[in-house]
Amino acid sequence: MESFQVHVLAADRTFYEGPCVSLTIPTSDGEQGILAHHSDMIAAVLPGTLRYQVPDGPVQLAAVSSGMVKIEKNEVLVLVDSVERPEEIDAARARREADEAQEAMLQRKSRQEYQLAQASLARAMNRLRVKAREIS
Repeated sequence: MESFQVHVLAADRTFYEGPCVSLTIPTSDGEQGILAHHSDMIAAVLPGTLRYQVPDGPVQLAAVSSGMVKIEKNEVLVLVDSVERPEEIDAARARREADEAQEAMLQRKSRQEYQLAQASLARAMNRLRVKAREIS
């Protein structure tokens, strides 16, 4: 398969830069599959599972938070708040974060706090899903 250049950047680090033969990202329109020479586009990235395959390598997974993706001239730029490989995820911590977020949602002090708790819960649940896929 033909490859294209990918840059996956989190707020605190460069996650991956290099050639890629396929990339799947969670967007507001569903999962978006990208191959070489994909049409140019910009889309919002939602919390979910990013899948990418480097030439002659297996498909790799990562948990991503919200952000954006830009495809232009056979080059893909993914900018997200956070991105983690399954082996980097602490499942116990993610479960604690999910429990704390659920408790905060039940208390509903303000609309803004409720929305922050919802976002925290979504991130924790996504991390647990990605971690579970590593094990299976």
